[in-house]
Formats: sequence, structure tokens, C-alpha cells
Amino acid sequence: MHVGSFVLAAQFPGQGHGEALHRAVRSAEVAEEAGLDSVWLAEHHFVPYGTCPSAVTLAAYLLGRTSRIRVGTAVSVLPTAHPVALGEQAALLHLTSGGRFSLGVGRGGPWVDLEVFGSGLDAYEKGFPESLDLLVRWLRAPAVASDSGRFRFREVPVVPRPSEALSGVPGPEVVVACTSPASVRLAAERGLPMLLGMHVGDEEKAEMVALWRQCARGAGRPADEVYGAAHVSAGVCQIADRRTDAVETLVKAMPGWLKHGLEAHVTVDGRTRSMRDPLAYTELLCGLHPVGTPRLCADRLAATSERTGITRFALLVEGSGDLAATEENVRRLGAEVLPHLG
Repeated sequence: MHVGSFVLAAQFPGQGHGEALHRAVRSAEVAEEAGLDSVWLAEHHFVPYGTCPSAVTLAAYLLGRTSRIRVGTAVSVLPTAHPVALGEQAALLHLTSGGRFSLGVGRGGPWVDLEVFGSGLDAYEKGFPESLDLLVRWLRAPAVASDSGRFRFREVPVVPRPSEALSGVPGPEVVVACTSPASVRLAAERGLPMLLGMHVGDEEKAEMVALWRQCARGAGRPADEVYGAAHVSAGVCQIADRRTDAVETLVKAMPGWLKHGLEAHVTVDGRTRSMRDPLAYTELLCGLHPVGTPRLCADRLAATSERTGITRFALLVEGSGDLAATEENVRRLGAEVLPHLG
């Protein structure tokens, strides 16, 4: 089992952007010290829900500040990025870090980001498969051309080519954030592992894994790829000597951040959007994920793995909103939970 942290660089009420980003960087550094396997970085624009606007840029910084831990994006939003530019950045990080970089990509939402970056609503509603295919080709082929859809250009060489320097490693892994059967099928047909969100529980995640395997088999993917796919489950982790204390920490801090952060999202076309009740959502997350004593947290992770077949986890550890408490949470995850997982 591989346990990592999920870093949003969340801006809690009363905090500045620099404070949120400093906590994100420190939590990643402590994750390496504590023996965690990975750090997954979120990307958001124009909202305090997350203050990191470029997950791949922050990944580069953290890869330079660490020596062992895997660093991934969760996720780089493809509709607001050119897939070749993102592919070049991913190849660069893959090669210079010795293969420690993972590229997670997603569709994002119908936000004003699409207007600001000029990609438009169509890139969100219809363009994700085309962008994903171009990105994957860039990371696997020696030269790439494109003559259809949004991207039209003559053949150009891939420089740097991510497979050149690391023998037997074809390039950085690509993980796809999946929130619907359509996105599950999209990832499965391409043999790409999924990143599954923290808002869904074990039963739904198990169903998504089963659908992925069914679609991957139907697309002719090899058996070892179908059953060996390293999907990632996102969640929340808060450790305390008593479960009630862990829950209280999150219930005190997270609703204010969620309300402050989620309300700030603006749709690009003025469509009506619903927002989860922040307190109810926090309580839901506490019920779904490893929140409580170290033993309870270990048992919850083991149970999720057994029910879903997923062996990689990206856990939000900054739910207290406090730097010192976040560092302590990460250290306890490494020292008191990981030993129970083998």
C-alpha cells in the first residue's frame, strides 16, 4: 500500500495566500521526512479553495526540495492548458527528477478560467478526449503532428523525449481524474489509471474500478494492465488520540474554508450551480475517510483497499488549517499509521 498526501494549499479564513502556500510546501517536505510515498498537488484559479494556480510549477519546486518522494499533480486542468506545453513540462520533470513525477490530469469545471485563458466552454464540454490523446502521444512518441480539432501543427520532434534517459521507463505516468462513467470509460480505453475523488465512498469507488476493468478489457488492453492499474483514492486524514478530537478539529476548521472557497467559483456562462452544505460535507468526509485514532485510520485505509482494490492514497492532511497541526498530522501518519499497513 502506498500512502501520500493531497495538498490543496487551502486558504482558510483570516489567512493570506503566502501562508497557505508555505503550509503546502512544509507539509510536502514533512511528508518525505515522515516516510510517505507521494505528494499530490491540486490546481485552482481565482478562488481561495486552493491557492496553487499551477500544480506542475509547484511540483517542480518540490521535486527540487526533496530527494525520494514522488510528486504528482492532482490535477493539471487540461482544458485551460495546451497539451504539448504540459507534455514538455512533464517530460522535463520526469527526466530531471529521476522518474519521480506523476502527471494527473482532469477536465476541471465550467468556470470563468475558460474565459480568462481563452479556451472557451467547448474545450471543457467536448475537447478533453482530444487534449488527452495529444498529451499522451507527446509523452510516448519521438515526434508528433496534429491535423484535426483544436490543435493543428506540422510534425515536430519531442524534446526532451521522456523515455530517453531512463531505460525501461516510457515516460511519466498519466493519471486521469474520474467523476463519471464517461470519464471512467475514457481512461480505461487508454489504459490510464484513475484518480477518484474524496467526495465518494468505498462502494462507489469499487463500482468505478469494476467499470474501468470492464471497459479496459473491452478495449483490448492487456490483462496485466487491466488488473495491475495503480488507481489513486483521494481522501481526508486527521489523527488524534480520540476520534472525537479528530472530528472536532475538522468540523471547527473545514466548513469555514469550504464556504469561503466554494462560493468563490464563478461559471463561465452564468449557469446555476449548487454548493454542498459545508458542515454536512465535512461530516460526510469524516465518516468516509481515516479520521480518528492511528489504529482506526490504518483500519479504514486497509478496508478501503480491500473493498476497492485500490492501493494508492492521496490524503488531505491540512484540514486543521494550522501549520503546526498539519505538520504533526503528517508525522503521526508516517510514524503511527503506516507501520500498521505493511
